[in-house]
Amino acid sequence: MTIIDAQVHIWQADTPERPHIKVDASKPHREIPLTYERLLAEMNRAGVDRVILVPPSWDGYRNDYALTAAQKHPDRFAVMGKVPLNVPASKDQLPTWLKQSGMKGFRISFRHSGTHSLLDDGSADWFWADCERYDIPVMIFAPFAVAAIGKIARRHPGLRVIVDHMGLNVQWRGKDLTPGVDVLLTFAGLANVAVKASCLPCYVAENYPYPTLHPQLRRVVDAFGPQRIMWGTDLSQSPISYRQNVTLFTEELDFLSTDDKEWIMGKSLAHWLGWPI
Repeated sequence: MTIIDAQVHIWQADTPERPHIKVDASKPHREIPLTYERLLAEMNRAGVDRVILVPPSWDGYRNDYALTAAQKHPDRFAVMGKVPLNVPASKDQLPTWLKQSGMKGFRISFRHSGTHSLLDDGSADWFWADCERYDIPVMIFAPFAVAAIGKIARRHPGLRVIVDHMGLNVQWRGKDLTPGVDVLLTFAGLANVAVKASCLPCYVAENYPYPTLHPQLRRVVDAFGPQRIMWGTDLSQSPISYRQNVTLFTEELDFLSTDDKEWIMGKSLAHWLGWPI
């Protein structure tokens, strides 16, 4: 099967020409930058065919390095980019957003201070409407306001919404994940919503193969169906090897059929983002 990772950050070294930006406590996940060349080597060792590149927070709103990687290796990389939602000029970019070579949509984060209110005060309403209008898929990371994603999807039934990290975040580490998954399941009935089953080893305080994750994953697969589940790693901060991230889904989840795995490990993402296998 074709294996596509739904999220990996890549970046270059901190230099005067390309300085890292400090956003709250955010900093690069690794001391040695995960460049696209290093990522390609890791992909080859782990058996990962393709990756969706997500520019990291310390790169600000720059998408250029990820796009360069996608343009040099279009068979391996594509990009979910970002724009500042509170800058009027961002609106002008949407009509031609998908015309950028290698660009497949947006990944918008509401993790850092200064972004939380955009979900509530109407500042981002134009963005959801325009993404629906231009048929641009959007991955959303809203760790402290997951229910708001469902409200957006209901208001914009033509908008392709992908919920990051199964609606979870590091605040859940070591806790019962049930209440967090419960929120996600409230909008499983919306056909325009899909889920990234990504970064999950970061949210449990146990060792591979993370047995407490299995029943929660089953709940999500049962509710959304494998055609709306997308495997991903957020590799740069993963506590396990790239290969173990793969085998966690392909070998350890005995409730998944072969067909389920094909969808979750690549077909679903390829279908939703228009990246043919």
